[in-house]
Amino acid sequence: MKIKHPINLHKALTLFVILGLMFLYQNFSIAAWVYLAIHGSYGILWLLKDKIYPDKSWEEEISIGVGIFTFLLLILYWVAPFILISQNVEASPPLIAVVIAMNLLGVFLHYSSDAQKYYTLKYHSGLITEGFFARCRNTNYLGEILIYGSFALLVQHWLPFVILGVFVSLLFVPNMLKKDKSLSRYPEFEAYQEVSGLIIPKFLISKDKKSIISQP
Repeated sequence: MKIKHPINLHKALTLFVILGLMFLYQNFSIAAWVYLAIHGSYGILWLLKDKIYPDKSWEEEISIGVGIFTFLLLILYWVAPFILISQNVEASPPLIAVVIAMNLLGVFLHYSSDAQKYYTLKYHSGLITEGFFARCRNTNYLGEILIYGSFALLVQHWLPFVILGVFVSLLFVPNMLKKDKSLSRYPEFEAYQEVSGLIIPKFLISKDKKSIISQP
């Protein structure tokens, strides 16, 4: 079993879990349909990404026990739709607009930056310092945070934000730091680190710093 298998199973089931909750609680409100659209489509896009430009980090072999634990941990992401649908949470049109915009931005950053990383490294190994990674070293994680942040915002409950915070603190940040440690083997990494943020993009930088990165 690979680590991607329980993850992909969770993504594939999400659409059906949300639909099941809607029928179980007979909640077909606008908020419920919007949540189904943004979270369900996110899972579908994830599966398409895995087929078109898979992430090598998800190819790691794991035991069945670790796979089961991973899937159970990911179930925490279903707390948000459960709260929204079971408690019949209503969302105002302005809030829905903000949620959709936030989700679209997150999807764009997440999947586009992953595509850039995959196809760049496929034909040219080394440090990626341009495009989506010019000012942020983890644009894909930033996009994922915006995506799950939009889910939590639509639910309007503190618990989904806490769950997202747990994943960011215990999974995202350690992976980002591990990546930095790996990239530090490149001589130009220190200069690149000066002009890019770990997760928050650096836009206000001097002209001198802009010129210190050699493009791959």
